[in-house]
Amino acid sequence: MILEGVTELALPTVEEEAVVERRVSAVELLWDLVFVFAVTQVTTSIAHKPTWGRFGEGMLLLALVWWAWSAFVWAANAEAEDSRALRGYLLIGTVLIFIVGLALPQAFGREGVLFASAYALVRVLHLALYTNASRQGNAAWSAIAGFAVTVAIGMALLIAGAVFLDGWQRAAVWTLAAAIDYAGPAWLTRERLRGLQHVAVAHFADRYGTFVIICLGESIVAIGVGVGTADRSLTPELVIAAGLGLLPAIGMWWTYFDRFAERAQACLRKHRDPVLAAADAYSYIHLVIIAGIIIFADGAKLTVEQSAQAPMPDAGRLALCGGVALYLVGLAAFRLRIAGDKSPGRLVIAAALMALYALGGSIPAWSVAAGISVLIGVLCIGEALTERGEEA
Repeated sequence: MILEGVTELALPTVEEEAVVERRVSAVELLWDLVFVFAVTQVTTSIAHKPTWGRFGEGMLLLALVWWAWSAFVWAANAEAEDSRALRGYLLIGTVLIFIVGLALPQAFGREGVLFASAYALVRVLHLALYTNASRQGNAAWSAIAGFAVTVAIGMALLIAGAVFLDGWQRAAVWTLAAAIDYAGPAWLTRERLRGLQHVAVAHFADRYGTFVIICLGESIVAIGVGVGTADRSLTPELVIAAGLGLLPAIGMWWTYFDRFAERAQACLRKHRDPVLAAADAYSYIHLVIIAGIIIFADGAKLTVEQSAQAPMPDAGRLALCGGVALYLVGLAAFRLRIAGDKSPGRLVIAAALMALYALGGSIPAWSVAAGISVLIGVLCIGEALTERGEEA
């Protein structure tokens, strides 16, 4: 039922859904490329100076980058694949996000105003694209107008923090700005959100799967870059360390894409409240999944930059173990929200990873990486056997 005050949308029947579904357009893939750059900048900035302060700044910047990307997925989902408006807005946004990525390493320093201004323009472009979808009858204007208020407040705070503040004060105001922007559809306008649009499920789920691939690719790049900057010969020891760093990335890919990604689409397609389910499971919970992968990427880079025989520093060990653990917690929450699945095995492995961090202070770096690989491998084998048993 469409709530009172929300423009009623002509939602398609199951028979009509095949017509509504659409593919990812070429311009969206181009748009993704600049986000690869922005995510790389986040990873590099954290790994360059692995302190708690820098980590917090990096996670805040990642949350902002993620929210800009996710917002455009929703607006694009309400447009036709060949929409000229979609192409125009995304091409302009591509330039702006590239500027955001350039300014990102110094966002809390001298490039704060540039970062905040370019980012705010991206969020305004998102609202403009959604307005176009509303004029075509593909999105409810009352829902868009509701969260447009929180976008405006959040972006005003972002720019004000860049212009007038620095250091921890800027970080505090930017955290508040992000919280307000996130709170718009999550809480302040949640009831209106139900009638926002019809979710073209295949396009929607594919877009979020693409971002997971982007971040897994960044973890692989981080390992390669770490090997390249290690300033030593490509010895068997270094090759083994790099390979052990790669195995958890493969395991994370497996746990996300082997069977369940398609099942999640089916669950969303049949869901009685698809817009809210999609917002919770993809826009919000996926941030935890993405953050886990990025943290792991930083740990993998730090691992290959040092001797594989030496004990890992606390920061690198925590990033490796904690990143994968956070990913598994996010994946468990995703499966629970979209399909109602409980994930005790994933949570047990996440706890085991944190135990490995706590107890692994004196063991060689390669042993930590091997332990993570074994744990994620056990999870993958367990999931495969469980699913095979259910199919039988």
